[in-house]
Amino acid sequence: MRMAAEQGHRVVLVVATRGELGEIPDGLLNEGEQLWQRRVVETHASAEILGAHRVSFLDYSDSGMMGASTNDDPGTFWSARVEDAAAKLAEILRAERADVLTVYDDNGGYGHPDHIQVHRVGMRAAELADTPRVYQQTMNRDHVRRGVAEFRAQAAAAGTEFPEVDEDSQFGKPESELTAAVDVSAHVGSKRAAMRAHASQIDEQSFFLAMPEEPFRYAFGTEWFIRSGHGPGITETDLMRGL
Repeated sequence: MRMAAEQGHRVVLVVATRGELGEIPDGLLNEGEQLWQRRVVETHASAEILGAHRVSFLDYSDSGMMGASTNDDPGTFWSARVEDAAAKLAEILRAERADVLTVYDDNGGYGHPDHIQVHRVGMRAAELADTPRVYQQTMNRDHVRRGVAEFRAQAAAAGTEFPEVDEDSQFGKPESELTAAVDVSAHVGSKRAAMRAHASQIDEQSFFLAMPEEPFRYAFGTEWFIRSGHGPGITETDLMRGL
């Protein structure tokens, strides 16, 4: 997003929910403040760091983690009809005359129901709006596994731990399924600042923020995508090529 903005592209962030059901760190909220209110503020602050020109919410409720009793509550994103939610997003895509849409992969990165629904809704919205390029953002499971082996000692010295990623993990996708790799290493400072803006979700001592610079750059300096009809292997390194 930061790279696209600096290249002169109009960047629009569309958010499905306001994250109402997240855990609330002790002492985070002011008296009378609700979590969703703080997360809206954080989203706008992060989007500004990343150069987004517009932030829109689809106004669905947080569904909670997969299997939670809240998944199918009325108004949750997970319980929404894909066609209805896709129509809302397609309206934005048409208004913005979007050339490129990025969504989560079909497992939502790690199995979160709202992320999976973003995939379903986004793919259908692109069809409705005739958006020409759709990229499924994911994590390179093999790249992460190599990084865990290489940087575990550095992370431990910094007081944090890398997550375990095994062959059967639901985290990301195997390297063989990826079709695009974008070098965003010049923008990892903005990325870490944008993460820090989401204080209700990412603690200063978390894996994301406590990680030393070298492993952080390794973990977040490349962004990985899948584009249907491309591959096998990496065939694109610039989502905006030719625009």
